[in-house]
Parts: sequence; C-alpha cells; structure tokens
Amino acid sequence: MTAGPPVRVLIVDDDALVRAALSMILGGVPDVRVVGEATDGAEVPAAVAAYAPDVVLMDIRMPRVDGLAATEALRAASDPPEVLVLTTFDADEQVLRALRAGAGGFLLKDTPPAEIVAAVRRVAAGEATLSPAVTRKLIAHVTAPAPARAPDPRRDRALRLLDGLTEREREVAVALGQGRTNAEISAELFMSVATVKAYVSRLLTKLDLNNRVQVALLVQDAGLV
Repeated sequence: MTAGPPVRVLIVDDDALVRAALSMILGGVPDVRVVGEATDGAEVPAAVAAYAPDVVLMDIRMPRVDGLAATEALRAASDPPEVLVLTTFDADEQVLRALRAGAGGFLLKDTPPAEIVAAVRRVAAGEATLSPAVTRKLIAHVTAPAPARAPDPRRDRALRLLDGLTEREREVAVALGQGRTNAEISAELFMSVATVKAYVSRLLTKLDLNNRVQVALLVQDAGLV
C-alpha cells in the first residue's frame, strides 16, 4: 500500500525563532511538509488560500490579530484546515476559547519534537491532540463550578443538547469528556474501535460540533464529569 501525500502544515507565530524551530522539527519528517509561514493572525486567510494547509499551527499571542480571533474566523469558513494552538499553561482560558471555536487541540511550546510530530499527524487524521491527563487538567482548571443557584446558560444549553442523545451515545460522550481515547472507550464500553468511531461521528452530527474536543467540553459544561 502506497503512502498518502504528506500532511501540509502552515506555521503561524510572530517569533522567528519559534517558526524556525518548528520548521526544523517538521521538515525532517517524510510524511509532513511545512508549506508556509505567517507572522500574525491577520495573514492567516491569505496564507491558507495560498498554501492550502491540512493543519495550521497557531500561536495565541500575536500583535495585530491574535490566534484566537484567527482560529474562530478560520474554523467558521467552509472546509477549513485543522488548527493546533500553540500556548503555555498560563493561557488556559484562551486555550478553552480556541477549543470551543473548533481547534483540534493544543501544544505547549516546550513539547518534545516527537510529540509535536505525532500531534500534527493525529489532528490531520481528525483526532484530538489532547492527552487524557492534559485534557482533565486543562478543563478542570477553566470550568470552575458556578455559585449555587447562579444562572448558568452554558450548563443549561449543554444539558439540553445531551438530553437528545441515546443512552449509548451519552455514554460515549461522557467517555470523551473524561479524555478517553477510542481504544479506551472500546475496552470500557465493550464495543469495537470502529463502532466507537461511528458513535463519535454520530455525536458530531447530532450535536452540530466540529470535533471530539468540543464534545468533551460540552460534557464538562453539563457537569457530567
């Protein structure tokens, strides 16, 4: 079986050293190709049109248009590339906003090179790049419970959407909210990995979401994990 075309990556970061480091890391991998760079979120639409990337590595903090606004605009367009957000843990709330906008996940800027390559491959394949441990740490940090009896429209909306699921769909959704991989869900719920993937696809359609990370966030919003 012949290998498919390499994953096309656009690097967006205002730091030339970061761009150079990422280009060096990804440039040495045969199944990944850095097709272009941009220095600000304002340059992203033109760069995506010019280079047709599969994955955009997106910095958050940039001087004119930050990565959050760029991600939201990009993911709202038709047939957008996947987005991997570059950040540090001191930007948790910003990361959550990016994930809600449809980013496929995030990378810490000190992530080891091999993990960066693996994350690019995963998100290009439509899989979340958040490890279960990091998923739980991030979401737990930024979704502190609301005060007792305080109105919580986000929680109400999440519960309303999840109420429309079947029992099995709900079980898969909760497992995603716990940061489970497809293989872990397969073992936990006694179904094949192919069946898990089918359920995830069904959830995305029924909930009108872009990826499994958004399903996980919806479950967290509902307070089910």
